[in-house]
Amino acid sequence: MKLKPNQTRTYDGEGFKKRAACLCFKNEREEEVLLVSSSRHPDQWIVPGGGMEPEEEPCGAAVREVFEEAGVKGKLGRLLGVFEQNQDRKNRTYVYVLTVTETLENWEDSVNIGRKREWFTVEEAIKVLQSHKPIHAEYLRRLQLNCSPTNGNSILPSPPPNDNFPHYSATAATPSAGSVLGSTCR
Repeated sequence: MKLKPNQTRTYDGEGFKKRAACLCFKNEREEEVLLVSSSRHPDQWIVPGGGMEPEEEPCGAAVREVFEEAGVKGKLGRLLGVFEQNQDRKNRTYVYVLTVTETLENWEDSVNIGRKREWFTVEEAIKVLQSHKPIHAEYLRRLQLNCSPTNGNSILPSPPPNDNFPHYSATAATPSAGSVLGSTCR
């Protein structure tokens, strides 16, 4: 299991742990997604992501987490949505789309905890994630419902300063009010 010294968990005003993640794609067609092995259960695959640090923006946390966990850099695209999980843990995760432009041979989590990474088609990834990480499978289902394969880098305007992004619950079938406008990062 991955432990970070002096790690500070951050929470929003409603008591949700603030998290960020990226769906990392091989190219802008968004047909193959990168999953990483879980630090708790190395035989299971997950979407790379983790807790936000104090004063960190969601987009910055998402990019940092995929660099640490998957050893990739890329072009950050649209914010897919904000997903809430209430069952075992109270998490609120900002999920972005990232097109991979650089893959490191050795990266922090591969060296420190033996983490692995593997490319999956979106359909394969949904099947792999459904049994143990259904909220991660939901990220990919939402992508299939909402997207045109442009990575959101050229057609979507920046969002307004308020939090007007859709919020998805792990148990809800439809999003609450709001629309996906794009990333607040440049």
